[in-house]
Amino acid sequence: MDDRFNTIAGWALFSGVVALGLSSLSSHYFQADKPHRPHTMGFEIEGVVSSEGGAKEVPIETLLASADPAKGAAVFKKCTSCHTDNQGGANGIGPNLYGVVGEAIASPHRSFAFSDALKGVGGNWDFTKLNDWLHNPKKFAPGTKMTFAGLSNAEDRANLIVYLNTQGSNVPLPAAPAADAAAAPSGEASAAASGAPAAGASEAAAAASGEPAKK
Repeated sequence: MDDRFNTIAGWALFSGVVALGLSSLSSHYFQADKPHRPHTMGFEIEGVVSSEGGAKEVPIETLLASADPAKGAAVFKKCTSCHTDNQGGANGIGPNLYGVVGEAIASPHRSFAFSDALKGVGGNWDFTKLNDWLHNPKKFAPGTKMTFAGLSNAEDRANLIVYLNTQGSNVPLPAAPAADAAAAPSGEASAAASGAPAAGASEAAAAASGEPAKK
């Protein structure tokens, strides 16, 4: 009985060792546990946008044209732990933001201790700079004291910007780019350009052969 048990246990142990060995061998063969990303991420699937390329971002000017200040007021609630937006409001962890749109970046009249990183940006808080700042403060001004990570949603940023614009600034919104209108003349010009060389080539060939070009 003991011999039979020992035989079964031995075969079971042997099977386990073989299975472990095959698993290790296949892992090395297929590089299943390699720590780096493969150079080619498989096959592209039609209709699926790659996360590496991403969809083309809508211009902030286009989003501002349809932005909603009421929704922006709701987004601003995320900022109230550090900022006020009323006229004459006190500075907190961050400066008061009344009339900030169009104002000089890190303006001294705010009586706030802005970081050297933000002071070094220069220019005014126009719509593009506000959008970039709200998207990623640390990228916009590396070394900034602003701890907020930013707003990843472009519509939220547009809504917040138009809301802040109603708080003492009232700067005219920029015109949205007319992409569709610009595309038509461009397409017509391309068609005309593609036809011209063909006609010229026909005339050149006819002159070389001594025959008039067909038109």
